[in-house]
Formats: sequence, structure tokens, C-alpha cells
Amino acid sequence: MMDWTDRHCRFFLRLLSRNALLYTEMVTTGALLHGDAERFLRHDEAEYPLALQLGGSVPADLGACARLAQAAGYNEVNLNVGCPSDRVQNNMIGACLMGHPALVGDCVKAMLDAVQIPVTVKHRIGINGRDSYAELCDFVGQVRDAGCRSFTVHARIAILEGLSPKENREIPPLRYDVAARLKADFPDLEFILNGGIKTLAECQQHLQTFDGVMLGREAYHNPYVLAEVDQQLFGSDAPVISRSEALAKLRPYIARHLESGGAMHHVTRHILGLGQGFPGARKFRQLLSVDIHKHPDPLALLDQASALLQGR
Repeated sequence: MMDWTDRHCRFFLRLLSRNALLYTEMVTTGALLHGDAERFLRHDEAEYPLALQLGGSVPADLGACARLAQAAGYNEVNLNVGCPSDRVQNNMIGACLMGHPALVGDCVKAMLDAVQIPVTVKHRIGINGRDSYAELCDFVGQVRDAGCRSFTVHARIAILEGLSPKENREIPPLRYDVAARLKADFPDLEFILNGGIKTLAECQQHLQTFDGVMLGREAYHNPYVLAEVDQQLFGSDAPVISRSEALAKLRPYIARHLESGGAMHHVTRHILGLGQGFPGARKFRQLLSVDIHKHPDPLALLDQASALLQGR
């Protein structure tokens, strides 16, 4: 979810669910150690519980970045071993690391030795050339032996040559059965299922097998799916927040961002998914995407968009 789940997106999503664990976009170790670490680590305490997702393959660097995450207040640090992008493969980051389970184990151990917060791994069920179930078990087993207790499984293999990241989310078939077999064969480990999940009904079904579920692009493109997460999955008796209430609670945050010199679209680009499934939804999206760049009073435009959500 690089360039998507930034701090503005996460603040907004937290308004919809108090309990769901939120993840940052993947941040490379190089960006933290040799770039603007404060910018990448910055977040609002309202975002908790919050995990920092790291990309890297040098154990010492990942350990150093895990310490930065803990010092910054993150609740968890997650190593991405699932991204199939050419950009990250060239730096030995992401799904290509599934071909090097011993190295992933070394990375996890370095991170665990550096911090007290949980260290987790997100991965695929295989990569081309290493996609047998035995090889998947070898990967999980070696990473488990290094100390990892929680795995988030995107239930597709990754094709590292010839497919774009988008195609890698669509063309390799979903194999929930493979992920379920992992859970059965490693009952002492936590497994979170990821990939193709779109509704809370599907979440509830998968929770009969898995310890958790992860929503990715569906939570971004259709964020209101999170509005009933607390009630349906966490047993909360709090009232379900409406779209209009969520936007009203977001308004002071946007105002502060504007006062600090930020641009309206830094935040509003993440809320366009609220505008679907009701009369005026298209106008809502237009106001906060096209019109926002030319309006002299962006907060007034926000209020105009909010009026379209009244009662929704």
C-alpha cells in the first residue's frame, strides 16, 4: 500500500474503527537510516494500535529500524516479504526474500533482539520457482525458529518476472486452502489471512479458521466497510459511526493540516471512497478531487461535500 496508507489515511481510518490494527505503508530501511526518518515515522497517537511495515534484507539495518519504531511508539513492526514490485526486488526487498528463508530468519532475529514489541512477517504462499507446499513450510519453519510467532499470509504466489504488482494481485489464484493448511500444520503460530477479502461476512467466515484477517485495497477504496468492524468483530456496543459523522470528526484535523501549510488534497484523496452507493456520491467525489485544487476556500468546499453525506 505504498503511497496510500500514509498518516492522513490512517487518521481517517481510525475514525471508522477504534480496534482494527492499522499498518503504515512499507518503509525501506534505507529511507529511515539515510533519509528523513522523522517524516516516515511521524504519526498521531490517535492512530494506535499501529504497526510499522519495513522493507529490507540487512539484519543489522532492520534491527536498527525496529528500535526506531519502538522508540517512536509503534505497537508492532512488520517485515514485508510479500511485495512483488520490480523496484523492491532489485534491492532484495519483498517477495523475492521468500527464496531466502534463512536470511529472513536472520532479519527477524535481529529485529526481535532489538525490541520488546511484536515482530511479525507478511508473506505470500510462494514465489515462482519456489511454490511447493513443502517449500512454504520450510520458509515458515525457519522464520518460526528465528522467533517469529505471527505471520500474515497473502494467499497467492507471487510471479516475480513478467507480471506487474497489480497483475500479481489478480492473476495468481487465491488459495485460501493452502493458508488454512499452514494454520493446521503450525497450530502454535498466529496466522492472519490476506488477499481478496471484501466484506465483514467473509471476515467472519475466515475467522473460523484463522487468527485474524487483513483488508488491504478494499479498506482503502471502500473505507466504510470498517465502520462496523468494532461491532461485528470486536464485540463493541458503541453505535456505528455514519459517513457524515466521520467526516465531521475529520474536519478539525484537516483544518490543522491547512494551518500548518499542508494542502487539502493530502487528506481528502484518502476519503473519496466514502462517496459511493448513494445519490450525490459522484458529486461528492468531484468536489474533493477535481474541484478541491481550484477552490479559494477548501474548508467551505469540504462543508459542501459533507452536506451530501447528511443522514448517511
